[in-house]
Amino acid sequence: MTAPDLADLEALALVAAARSFRGAAARSGLSASSLSDAVRRLEARLGVRLLNRTTRSVAPTEAGLRLLERLRPALAEVRAALDVVNGFRDSPTGTLRLNVPGIVGRLMLPRILPPFQAEHPGITVEVTADDQLIDVLGAGFDAGVRYGEMLEQDMIAVPLGPRVQRYALAAAPSYLERHGSPGHPRDLLGHACLRYRFLSGARPAWEFERAGQVVRVDPSGPLLANSIEMILAGAAAGLGIVFSFEDLVAPLIAEGRLVALLPDWWGEFPGPFLYCHDRRLMPAPLRAFIDHLRGPHGRW
Repeated sequence: MTAPDLADLEALALVAAARSFRGAAARSGLSASSLSDAVRRLEARLGVRLLNRTTRSVAPTEAGLRLLERLRPALAEVRAALDVVNGFRDSPTGTLRLNVPGIVGRLMLPRILPPFQAEHPGITVEVTADDQLIDVLGAGFDAGVRYGEMLEQDMIAVPLGPRVQRYALAAAPSYLERHGSPGHPRDLLGHACLRYRFLSGARPAWEFERAGQVVRVDPSGPLLANSIEMILAGAAAGLGIVFSFEDLVAPLIAEGRLVALLPDWWGEFPGPFLYCHDRRLMPAPLRAFIDHLRGPHGRW
């Protein structure tokens, strides 16, 4: 049996990761038909079905799963080995794929990316803003940005954005006129509170800290949403109390649309980190981005 074509193996990995030929085509820039031809050619050469295809989805067979388990790290090493040449350019080229929380996409990357891309015009940055806790590297991204995650031994973490952040508590003047102001975090249990909920269904408790005392409350209210814009708009309209990133709430406080509440209880927490595999052959676009974050332009 002759060795399969490397491009056909790449096509299999792309389709399996996307769970569809159309999704893989959109991610890779190839046509769905060419990817389908590549997988059929690979299956014919190996003499075994690798993907189960239905009108709605594509999923690896048992043989396909076993092949992909060994194939993905091997393909990553091949791509990284070829990318070594990229490091000898004055400025590397290629694509950098990042998965970041929504707050990082709104507040931090708009400041970081323009100077980085001005320095490296040959690098295309693909950003997916997603608050779900997915396997970022397993989903095909080069790196992820997260808050406070435990990293495995083969991972590296690079600070991104401000090293200290806070959550701010606030409400509109019209709400406070009707309901009064809380004097302690536990008083929030008697107030209308606007809550953020992740797509997974998780609804983080509100945590406050003062002089070493930590208070966690799980208040309720008239609005529960996975859109912080909707929650902020509801708060500004007097619907209830909001508890969110200070950088998002502060402009509304400065405009007088919201009033800060219990500022002595706004606890601090570490800023986010970019994380990726600590591998010997790192893609040149990712290496350039890490160098940028570690240099003077990447300091907050």
